[in-house]
Amino acid sequence: MWASVALAAGTGRPEPWQIAMQNPVTPIAEQLHSFHTILMWLITAITLFVAGLIAYCAFAFNEKANPTPSKTAHNTAIEIAWTILPVLILVIIAIPSFRLLRAQLIIPPADMTIKATGNAWYWGYEYPGDKDGKGGFKFDANLVEEKDLKPGQIRLLATDNDVVVPVNKVVRVQVTAADVLHAFAMPSFGIKVDAVPGRLNETWFKAEREGTYHGQCSELCGQRHAYMPITIRVVSDAEYAAWVAEAQTKYAAIEPPAAARKLADSRIQN
Repeated sequence: MWASVALAAGTGRPEPWQIAMQNPVTPIAEQLHSFHTILMWLITAITLFVAGLIAYCAFAFNEKANPTPSKTAHNTAIEIAWTILPVLILVIIAIPSFRLLRAQLIIPPADMTIKATGNAWYWGYEYPGDKDGKGGFKFDANLVEEKDLKPGQIRLLATDNDVVVPVNKVVRVQVTAADVLHAFAMPSFGIKVDAVPGRLNETWFKAEREGTYHGQCSELCGQRHAYMPITIRVVSDAEYAAWVAEAQTKYAAIEPPAAARKLADSRIQN
């Protein structure tokens, strides 16, 4: 029972009074959590060791317990130890750190590609067409205002159009920006990458559990920085195929209205 409660809490969304990170649903996120746990145990051990040394010095070498202070200025063995041990600790940390960094940066053969473009202040997504005829459309995803929320939608995290991907598929995400710096972040996926105007960054994920997952822009990008959420739905292959068929009709060759473009330009200028 407790295991199921822990699994449900903080998966794809923040929870009230949540302390730890959101539950991982991708291999990269699982590695991040494991690395975080290792660092927490290591930091705890170092903190307790240093606190113990301070307490020992405070009681063993205070004026009452040690009225005649030692005049020792150097201790070669201690100086060597406190130089070598931190270096060894850093080397131990570096090994899993570089392994994780390599896994993040080297993208495996992708099953599909999505391009995410940060705008002031919403995200635009493009599904390039593939050899099977899936894709070839793009759409924008705006925040659902509080007055328009439907049952089940989360305040400040729900979008009017969701990104949809199939479960257990490698998804390459190309990230850029149309105006200012943004950042594409999805905590349960363990991904976070800057969206830079004129530059194309890449990341990837492989969601191993169906569900709806929420993220946000993580770069201080302007007045409505807090109002450009990211929503990704992970579905079965059959559901994804049905959604693509619908999306190709709904979004294909749709250009934003002139009024919307004018509003976006005025926001950037202001």
